[in-house]
Amino acid sequence: MKDRNSKVSLGKFCQLLGITRQSYYQHFWQQELVCFEEELVVQRVLEIRKNHRHIGTRKLYELLQPFFIEHQIKMGRDALFDLLSANFLLVRRKKRRISTTNSYHRFKKYPNLIRNFIPSSTNQLWVSDITYWKTENGFVYISFITDAYSRKIVGYHVSQTMEAAQTMEALKMAISGLNKGPDCHFQLTHHSDRGVQYCSDLYVNLLKGNNIKISMTENGDPLENAIAERINGIIKEEYLNDYSVDNIKQAKELLETVVKLYNQERPHQSIGYLTPEKVHYNNIKTEKLWKNYYRKNTIIVN
Repeated sequence: MKDRNSKVSLGKFCQLLGITRQSYYQHFWQQELVCFEEELVVQRVLEIRKNHRHIGTRKLYELLQPFFIEHQIKMGRDALFDLLSANFLLVRRKKRRISTTNSYHRFKKYPNLIRNFIPSSTNQLWVSDITYWKTENGFVYISFITDAYSRKIVGYHVSQTMEAAQTMEALKMAISGLNKGPDCHFQLTHHSDRGVQYCSDLYVNLLKGNNIKISMTENGDPLENAIAERINGIIKEEYLNDYSVDNIKQAKELLETVVKLYNQERPHQSIGYLTPEKVHYNNIKTEKLWKNYYRKNTIIVN
């Protein structure tokens, strides 16, 4: 209106519309402030995503809280979703699965001991699984052992085969992190699928020698070992799949870095948006923030 009627003052237009000149200017100042704040948030998100390339918006929102306070930015979670969507920064998940389980073997299979079991502290329940990782020169295989209470990866190992001797390295790492006092493993249960690696004499004897109870899935349903399956997906989809490695040495170095990022920096919705390492070492009682999605078979979420 002012552009078309240059002889009429801005104050007169504001008077006709029932607003003050101050509110008119404040509107544009506010727009500029919002644009500036959104640019700051986008830059901070890009910084976080340098190491956590596929971290989701809900977890980003929790990580951004100190940044919001420091810069006096008021932004809700829905507004963050809209901002990331407008900047093409929302994460899209890919679902891919190759079986790494061979349950047709001569070794003894153990029953599922953790149905309806809810761990109340760390080192009561470990869940274990093996996943594949495609490199420039073929597949390598990663064994993970995760504390079901804290979601901390307590043992891991990458190798070019799925032999039991290789899988045992992850178990040895996990055991080395336990207290060495008497009865320190008394309440600890190790849960896995019925793969030959976990049923082998070498692996079973190592568990028994450390007074760790043995539990296994019974019907092949992934929900019987849901936490372990979830950890596999997080490590691969949010981290490893974005990198290319040429040999086992590079694979080991990258995996060590990724596990540290996961344990020490990535917040978990299932443990109150805290990091696994913080919950594990402080044995923090966390609020359950997500719905249990596998009531039918196994309940091992906190």
